[in-house]
Amino acid sequence: MYIADPNRYNNMIYLRCGKSGLKLSAISLGFWHNFGYSDSLENMREIVRKAFDLGITHFDLANNYGPPPGAAEENFGRIFKLDLKPYRDEIVVATKAGYRMWDGPYGDWGSKKYLLASLDQSLKRMNLDYVDIFYSHRPDPETPIEETMEALYQAVHSGKALYAGISNYNPEQTKIAYSAAKQMGLKLIVNQVRYNMFARDVENSLFDTLNELGMGAVIYSPLAQGLLTERYLDGIPEDSRVRKSGVFLKESDITPERIEKVKKLSEIAKRRGQTVSQLALSWILRNKVVASVIVGASKVSQIEDNVGCINNLEFSEEELREIDEILNS
Repeated sequence: MYIADPNRYNNMIYLRCGKSGLKLSAISLGFWHNFGYSDSLENMREIVRKAFDLGITHFDLANNYGPPPGAAEENFGRIFKLDLKPYRDEIVVATKAGYRMWDGPYGDWGSKKYLLASLDQSLKRMNLDYVDIFYSHRPDPETPIEETMEALYQAVHSGKALYAGISNYNPEQTKIAYSAAKQMGLKLIVNQVRYNMFARDVENSLFDTLNELGMGAVIYSPLAQGLLTERYLDGIPEDSRVRKSGVFLKESDITPERIEKVKKLSEIAKRRGQTVSQLALSWILRNKVVASVIVGASKVSQIEDNVGCINNLEFSEEELREIDEILNS
């Protein structure tokens, strides 16, 4: 029987999510990859247990994570039942709906019909009575944003979710969604967005909007699908995501220019006593609007490495200038 490490809260940092009462572990574990039917349940359990032992309390899922869609939630449900159930009140479980999940007109986008049906399915798959955060996974251009927010309101006020969030909403969409939710008596606390050293478009207007509204940012793809690690510095490994699927990271993404930038970033990381991935995560966490950074893992050692970033979160002005010069070159 799994017993969590009694020292698990000694080193992790917990950051407030916007102006809510909810704090999230600075590093979160994401189930986007490596938690499908073709993956080893025992390996998944080891990753989740190690994450919790290191103070990671925030687990990020979505209805369509797999493959196939639903598989990641089912596997989380198994792990929850086997290992985490005694610790339910110590963990934050988030899930989302908004991408294609099942056939027909009610299995995609942002209608109340889809979102609430999806949440019910997610709770069954995960063996949970409620989730801590329920997200609209993406804005729907054809459904009134008020209806999508009404679904989130109903999810929270029915007790099936404690908090509501949005994901992949731009600044204008975020403002409209926040206002619509507020009029119903619902506070959106978070926008989950893609952000890393190679994808910085959210840095200015969106982060400013979140600050203005009192919302937090939860970041996904912080390592650019593995580009911001040492993994590709000497070519493409045969067991890499590129070779396995090539869906989210393609060989064409691994350009000589980007590899050269990663090599230069590696020199800064070494001076700081960090790996490239630790540098990339610390660099994101320097921004005060960020409440948590979601990392994925296919093995325990990756979680251990990623969590190590919290040992050095401070940057000098010179380091930040040097990083900007590398990224903009």
